[in-house]
Amino acid sequence: MLSGYGFEKIYNLKGGIMAWNGLVAEGPQELHLELIRGDETPAEILKMAYGMEKSLGDFYRTVATRTPDRELAALVKTLASVEDKHMEYLLEIGKELDPGGFDREAADAEALASAMEGGFRGDELTKNNERLLESVDAMLDLSMMLETQALDLYMRFAGKSQDEAARKILFRIADEEKTHLAALGKLRDERA
Repeated sequence: MLSGYGFEKIYNLKGGIMAWNGLVAEGPQELHLELIRGDETPAEILKMAYGMEKSLGDFYRTVATRTPDRELAALVKTLASVEDKHMEYLLEIGKELDPGGFDREAADAEALASAMEGGFRGDELTKNNERLLESVDAMLDLSMMLETQALDLYMRFAGKSQDEAARKILFRIADEEKTHLAALGKLRDERA
């Protein structure tokens, strides 16, 4: 979130200096804001978010099939199932808005595959973070970065949104991201 406000070098010291591995946040404040116009309806926001969650779950499933590390494979399968729960949460919000108009089949068919949670593309993420796909601790760090980026992106989307109902949904999604980020942080701390 701090990089979104213009800070160029940010260090995560959760767990103390022993837990810090040197990763820094990078990118301009506008990073991934091109993914929305600002005039999206609540349904369009939900479809976009659903697609991002689905793409991240698919990314984790791909990592699970490629790694020989059983512990890492188990972790990314769990992370994929968490993304499935994120998708269920979005479906619940959609049903609140339109009980008959937002179901899994329609959401799967319309899911945007152009970006995953946080606004990244899977191939870009893999290329730029290959070293973080090799161990449980590194994958937890990467997952925390993705959830943090997603939280920040949803908050920035809310700032760009011109539709009050869409903005409220973006804030609800951001709150859900906070919950998942806290759970990942707890898991990471337990391993320290």
